[in-house]
Amino acid sequence: MSASADMRIGVDIGGTFTDLVFLNPDGTLHKRKVPSTPSDYSRAIVDGVQAYCREAGLRPEAIGEVVHATTVATNAILERKGARTALITTAGFRDVLELRRIRIPMSYDLGWQKPVPLVERAWRLEIPERMDARGNVLVALDHQALDQAIDALLKEGVEAVAVCFLHAYRNPDHERAVGAAFRARMPQAYVSLSHEVLPEMLEFERTSTTVVNAYVAPLIARYLGTLRERLDGLGTTAPLLVMQSNGGLISAGAAAGRPVTIIESGPAAGVVAAARLAQDCGYRDVLTLDMGGTTTKASIIEHNAILRATEYEVGSAVSASSRLMRGNGYALRIPVIDISEVGAGGGSIAQVDPGGSLRVGPRSAGATPGPACYGNGNLHPTVTDANLVLGYLNSDSLAGGSLTIRRDLALTAIHEHVALRTGLSDLDAAHGVHQIANSNMVRAIKSVSVERGRDPADFVLMVFGGAGPIHAAGVARELGIGRVIVPPAPGVFSAFGLLRADVEQHSARTVLTRTAGADLDSVNAAIDTMRAELTAALAGEGYAEPLISIRAHADLRYRGQSSEITVPMSGMTLTREAVTELEVRFETEFERTYGHVGQSREFELVTVRLVASVSRPAERPMHWGEEIGEAPSGERRMVYFGDGGSPREVDVIRRADLASGRRPGPLVIQEYDTSVVVPPGDTAWLDGFGNIVIGVREEHDTGSR
Repeated sequence: MSASADMRIGVDIGGTFTDLVFLNPDGTLHKRKVPSTPSDYSRAIVDGVQAYCREAGLRPEAIGEVVHATTVATNAILERKGARTALITTAGFRDVLELRRIRIPMSYDLGWQKPVPLVERAWRLEIPERMDARGNVLVALDHQALDQAIDALLKEGVEAVAVCFLHAYRNPDHERAVGAAFRARMPQAYVSLSHEVLPEMLEFERTSTTVVNAYVAPLIARYLGTLRERLDGLGTTAPLLVMQSNGGLISAGAAAGRPVTIIESGPAAGVVAAARLAQDCGYRDVLTLDMGGTTTKASIIEHNAILRATEYEVGSAVSASSRLMRGNGYALRIPVIDISEVGAGGGSIAQVDPGGSLRVGPRSAGATPGPACYGNGNLHPTVTDANLVLGYLNSDSLAGGSLTIRRDLALTAIHEHVALRTGLSDLDAAHGVHQIANSNMVRAIKSVSVERGRDPADFVLMVFGGAGPIHAAGVARELGIGRVIVPPAPGVFSAFGLLRADVEQHSARTVLTRTAGADLDSVNAAIDTMRAELTAALAGEGYAEPLISIRAHADLRYRGQSSEITVPMSGMTLTREAVTELEVRFETEFERTYGHVGQSREFELVTVRLVASVSRPAERPMHWGEEIGEAPSGERRMVYFGDGGSPREVDVIRRADLASGRRPGPLVIQEYDTSVVVPPGDTAWLDGFGNIVIGVREEHDTGSR
């Protein structure tokens, strides 16, 4: 293997492992999994890169690009470890974060409480000023009150300031003045202005998004700065790109400036990889399931297109873009791949609650100390421990032998914390943990399919993540899905997806107007402004204008409604004919989502959205290199499938063994980065692209469909 500046690296940080994929100049792909280092996530990345370069005989100068997905921002919100943040807002709007929207995700949960605002009330300060809905000044900015607010926050040692004034999306002059004052007097603080973060109406969503951006910005800036320093220390000056929640890449500098765009960085990479692979293999309609160490993510690909949303909640038990599960987290109004996330990963802890019910997650053992079988001091059982007891995992090591595990510790944890408290046998207790994890994943998939008017049975299920292929067939059976696809290298699939993503910048503007008689000149002027801004931003990062392509979308709604649906525009200019076409597209999607068409014939155009993408070099043919830690052919293992019988002795094979033809279950396919479980009655084979395909048995007599 010769050194070349063309080697690209995809890096995805998970709660348990950090995954790395190396794309060499000849198209060969290599993969590595290393334990994540929560105290400093960049250390695992650099250690993994350094180890690979040493093994492959490469110098770090051979690295041409590092593409990164990170959970640092998400974890900061979940763990409430973001910056000391203040909010400056219009007089009378101090408690917008507290009031939120009137949404209760679980109506009959008497113990439900709203999430605690990320900015405590003492640091939410009002400034007299006021714009009307057209951007006209009603109350001038009170500079004396502004100076007093800065004085107060200087004494408090605030690290970040969010500024959100009423109707600043129409006229940002007051926000600009406040931002300039804070940057002059508090240069050490990060300043987040709502008209820069989200120039759209909806006061709560704009305030929440701006606050989240400020809350995570100092942490993200420090993290990316440390990673850059560590890479420089290795001797590589390779550009560092970061995955956004919308599936596009941005530079590390842009991510540090607007970190709210990378909240769902890692999950987006997996969906991008799935969409590209599905298109290559001819699978038009796909549900994705990405199960890692801490969470499971589900998404939907329809007619080879990734479904995207404009709103998201982070920090809840089910993080989702679904309109039916709102109120548990912090609202973000950003372009995002339609992903539902639940706290059900390999490290999710199983426990019996005071009522005697077995629950799994959302609490996780994480990377440290990890599942009980890791032997690092955790005594509570996790999903990984249950799968180890059931025989689904290699009994002594994971990740090609790089991580030693102990089945006896897993069995002890299951016995003491589940079996004794439920009266079940150890095997049935472990299988109960496995099944409850499955039910949590079913909930995530329904959030992106059933709740959007789609029947999961009409899709194939593409499963990846280190733990996903273990649970795939059981989840598919519960949903009535007849075919499961397990791509090559499923345990590092999201890291692979980073290497197949495009550089993108997104922009949006509120242009609220009736479609009938709309002032199209002003709408087109807004589109032209956004197009110029996006082109300039990408040109500033070194991308030539001929390589930049821009596409447009519009948010429409029936007049009188409060929510919109995003539909694509045919071109970059709105004409009367184009508006009529948008109305037809809106009603078509409205009917698909809600099952009926509104009686009103009056529509409103709410927001226009542009996506600028950069054409990347043509993809070279890729192929996976050597497989580390493959199971030897001919191995057999005792495996329990929870069917009321005894454990069965089943074949443990390699993916390559399926090349000879279809193999009926039960069997286990063991790989470096995962195990694929094929239950009794199901069948596994390889398609023409190296994917494992599982034909799932229908169980009409059990009513599982």
